[in-house]
Amino acid sequence: MTDAAVLPPRPAARSTRLVRGLFGSPLNVLLTLLVAWAVWSLAAPLLRWAVFDAVVLPANPAACRDVSGACWSFVAAKSGQILFGIYPIEERWRPMLVCAVLLALLGWSLRPAAWRPSLAIVWVVALPGVLMLMFGGFGGLSFVATTMWGGLPVTLILTVTAIGGAFPLAMLLALGRRSWLPAIRTLCVLFIELTRALPLLSILFIASIMLPLLLPEALLPDKFFRALIALLLFAAAYLAEVIRGGLQAMPRGQYEAAEALGLGYWRTQRHVILPQAIAIVIPSLTSTIIVMIKNTSLVMVVGLFDLISSGRAALADPEWSSPALETYAFIAAIYFALCFGFGRFAQALESRSKDSS
Repeated sequence: MTDAAVLPPRPAARSTRLVRGLFGSPLNVLLTLLVAWAVWSLAAPLLRWAVFDAVVLPANPAACRDVSGACWSFVAAKSGQILFGIYPIEERWRPMLVCAVLLALLGWSLRPAAWRPSLAIVWVVALPGVLMLMFGGFGGLSFVATTMWGGLPVTLILTVTAIGGAFPLAMLLALGRRSWLPAIRTLCVLFIELTRALPLLSILFIASIMLPLLLPEALLPDKFFRALIALLLFAAAYLAEVIRGGLQAMPRGQYEAAEALGLGYWRTQRHVILPQAIAIVIPSLTSTIIVMIKNTSLVMVVGLFDLISSGRAALADPEWSSPALETYAFIAAIYFALCFGFGRFAQALESRSKDSS
């Protein structure tokens, strides 16, 4: 018998599998036609409203008065307010530069070639730098209080700082919860369980309303930073449980192999256990981080102007017909770009970890 006779049959091409899935049986044909009809029934009026009957220019209130489609001219006219809130108009180049720097650093950090110790140093320098640029008060820049911050810079700063600070804290909490020292294990369990037992809204209210009643004003952080710390601690508790799941999935042989090589506790965790545990829980980490990105919109309830709050403030202009659907569609597109982009990165990272294993 030749070698060719025992080879398994080659899988069908992707296009062939797709055709079989859509039209391989009478039931598949019926379902395909029903789905196509439903998509067309929804897509045709949506395209007519969003594209064919919409108005983009001129960006003035008169352009949208007699239009049956979308009023994108409102989004064009109010884009500065939606993206940057009530930040002084003449100083909006500063939040624009902050957004560009943060997005560029995020894009650079997603490259595996950039995962070096110097990357952490860049972020440690960049985050205080963008905060100083937003505040101003030096080098001829006017001081802008956090009460005037808003829009995309607030969302990006909260997201990057909260998740970036929560991840190393979550690793310590996960290791502490599995520690053999009772005091450390009890403290970590109490923090994780108490934080996860409270909704994020209540934690934000505690940080914004209760702390001013408990602390003297001299020791009280700014409301923006109180919300930032609340988001960081909340994210750390949830990420810690995800990482703990990866640690529990590690076989005992990995610890024994590291011990046989003479590695200490921290070297074992850094070089052997944590890299494998995090690779195991990448899907769960991705879901938790994406939820935290969207949870930054909850800061609106404590008076901070994120993207949604800035959009609502823009809709209050009486000269316009308040096209809320267009405004929220624009904001949703920004959130979708952030969440979808991170999801695709996590998917690529998961495929890379599988290929290297």
